[in-house]
Amino acid sequence: MSAHNPIWNSLPVPGLVVDADDKILRINPAAETFLNASAKSMVGQPIWDKVMIDAPLEEAFQRAREHGTPLFVNDADLGTGNAPPVQCNLQIAPLADAPGEMLFLISSRELAGRMTRSNGVKSSAKSAIGMAEMLAHEIKNPLAGITGAAQLLSMNLSTEDLELTDLIVEESRRIVKLLEQVEQFGNLSLPQKKPVNIHDVLDRARRSALVSYGAHMEIVEDYDPSLPPAEGDADQLLQVVLNLLKNASEAAGDSGKIRIRTYYEHSFRMRRADGTGQPLPLQIEVIDDGPGLPQHLEGDVFDPFVSGRENGTGLGLALVSKIISDHGGLITVDSVPGRTVFKLSLPRASKETLKKYEESL
Repeated sequence: MSAHNPIWNSLPVPGLVVDADDKILRINPAAETFLNASAKSMVGQPIWDKVMIDAPLEEAFQRAREHGTPLFVNDADLGTGNAPPVQCNLQIAPLADAPGEMLFLISSRELAGRMTRSNGVKSSAKSAIGMAEMLAHEIKNPLAGITGAAQLLSMNLSTEDLELTDLIVEESRRIVKLLEQVEQFGNLSLPQKKPVNIHDVLDRARRSALVSYGAHMEIVEDYDPSLPPAEGDADQLLQVVLNLLKNASEAAGDSGKIRIRTYYEHSFRMRRADGTGQPLPLQIEVIDDGPGLPQHLEGDVFDPFVSGRENGTGLGLALVSKIISDHGGLITVDSVPGRTVFKLSLPRASKETLKKYEESL
């Protein structure tokens, strides 16, 4: 198998070939991205030093090589030492006409889980939006009557009783503001897609956070400067990042660090249930060192009205999810105490979009 074989280079899953001495012979581009290491640094290195698997594989691997049979390993935790382990399925098989050489294919279970959760969130969000809009409209009218009645009553009440009517008015107005947020959530227009320099968006969000809710935070940039333009609505993407930075700063409390990381993952592609799909190579991560999400909320955190904070509306992350979905992208979260990562996966600007944008200038 040539290292320049187009099929090998185009495989959408990470693949490695090891020789008879268990040293890495070849590694495809998807594996370079998955393992966050270059082929140059991996080739010639022992496989078990570079790909650490939380399972007793060596003996079974050697038997598969001796007998020329494939080996399948499900739900193994795979790590490289550079990042937390990821649950994967492994397919290992001997290479025909290459005695002793073995092929490793790695399928990330985490990616499959991301897709399943994303589809569920999108469906539940649509239902919740429709119900919320209806309720908001129906509740605002009687609230206006309650507020007006309380204000009329206050004209003839003693100072002591005025506190009660003031409370009615104040709470009614608070509910109206919440309902207005609900209506705004449902009325968000579709993105006006253009080529977007994602680092410009991130820089605007970072500067805004540092002079407001994130003033107590250290915000670190870890950017890939070669990232191509994204295809999206800059203002809506700014709204997404501001929301994620606000959540991260609130989670960290009085002090902490937020890292904003960007990188290109050329093998990442989303395929929907109807068979359509597109590459989502642009990756943005907002990482904080706060206490992490409550375990019981992690799978539902993008659902409307789910919040881990006292007095939270649960609309912020639902709005973020809706915007990213409208962009054809994907958002996921991975959280453990001391490290929470919100990851955005976005499409790059197409040649047609770039051409139209240049012609409009």
